Amino acid sequence: MLVVTCLVAIGTTGAALLARDDATQAAIDQVTSIAEAVAHAPTVIAAAQTPKPSAVLQPYAESVRLATDTDFIVVMAIDRTRWTHPTVNLIGQPFIGTIAGALAGGRVVETHAGSLGESVRTVVPVLSPAGAVLALVSVGITTDAINRRLLGRAPAVLIPTALALLLAAAGSWFLSRRLRRQTHGLGPAEMTRMYEYHDAVLHSVREGLIVVDRAGRVTLINDSARALLAGSVEDLPPELADLIATRAEVTDEPILVGDRVLVANQRVIPSQGHLVITLRDHTELRALTGELDSVRGLTEALRAQAHESANRLHTVLTLVELGRSDEAVRLATAELEVAQQLTDQVVGAVSEPALAALLLGKSAQAAERGVQLEVDEASFLRESTLAGRDLLTVVGNLVDNALEAVAGTPPPRKVNVLVVSEAGEVRVRVSDTGPGIPDPAAAFRRGWTTKEGGRGVGLSLVRQVTERYGGAYEVQSSAGSVITVRLPVTS
Repeated sequence: MLVVTCLVAIGTTGAALLARDDATQAAIDQVTSIAEAVAHAPTVIAAAQTPKPSAVLQPYAESVRLATDTDFIVVMAIDRTRWTHPTVNLIGQPFIGTIAGALAGGRVVETHAGSLGESVRTVVPVLSPAGAVLALVSVGITTDAINRRLLGRAPAVLIPTALALLLAAAGSWFLSRRLRRQTHGLGPAEMTRMYEYHDAVLHSVREGLIVVDRAGRVTLINDSARALLAGSVEDLPPELADLIATRAEVTDEPILVGDRVLVANQRVIPSQGHLVITLRDHTELRALTGELDSVRGLTEALRAQAHESANRLHTVLTLVELGRSDEAVRLATAELEVAQQLTDQVVGAVSEPALAALLLGKSAQAAERGVQLEVDEASFLRESTLAGRDLLTVVGNLVDNALEAVAGTPPPRKVNVLVVSEAGEVRVRVSDTGPGIPDPAAAFRRGWTTKEGGRGVGLSLVRQVTERYGGAYEVQSSAGSVITVRLPVTS
């Protein structure tokens, strides 16, 4: 408000000065034109050549002065003697002012203090037909008269100024009120402090933060988000772009960005319609979780095997006590042969210990759920450049999806797993006797799932690993489903 007032005051002062200059120039133009007209009047030229010019010129000069709203018209001899003057007793007295230029046939324009006070005046010569200077004419308007004229124009300046000041005050009040509402009552100091806090938090948090406007343009992104996306802000990863396009509020939504598994949270700012997205890197956590699941599966398998072994041992002991030793021997050796056969098959076929543990663990889980998990006899995995963690991701997620598919279906419930190295690639095939996949083309998209409340990330992770290795995947679905993944590797 103070700034606006100062600007209005400066503008008003400037307007007043300009108005005064305009009024002074208008007075100069007025007295000059009147002086020229009087000097060229035949009455003045004739009277200037008589012995007593005042008798004729005084009435004439006064009539012109009153008609033209000037303060004085003085006709004088070339020796400064006044022949006319508004104050009669000054007639015959010398003229006060500059006349040299007029005596030379020119014109004198000046502001000078005379008998009536300071005035703006013009002095011009009265010339004979032959061009000789016969007399001089001075016409003037006092500074006080000019000021009075200026005061008459004051409303034209002051009223717009007052209105401008009033509008400025009202605009300033409304602007201040709007700013207060927009900033939730925070003043400049608080806003500065909040900006400093905001900037510090933005660059210090490890979570990625992205703000997107209504048009889908990224308006803010912190350093962590740039590192997680590892690409151009204008070219967002497809899965993140799809999430933004939904404009839905989501919590802990897994998305795949390159070789990273990110967890995204998206919120809408109601007042602006902008989106705030936070990103956390769960790549390592999910990898460790996968390995932990493998170990947990192996542990559960061992626990189940121990439980079954205890049951078999009690049965064998009872048969021995009943004197049926032959049956006891057959039961013990048969169960051991089945368990050992599966272990020998998996360990012999798969050189990756973590994958072998995963398959044994999944076998135990399948048995507990009434599902028969078979490791195909053609399985054989040599050492390769394929990361064990990636292989666990592919096999583990495919087997989990197959077990979910056959759960609750009528017997026989079977899942067959083939992992084989051949012709510079690792081929993983998982088939099941479930109801099949209703939309094979969409199975590998993020969020696709047939489970209520499911996340739909497993097959998406498989697709991400496959694409990273430049491999391919295929889905067949009729009576059950068959998913085949091919991963190119070097020995």
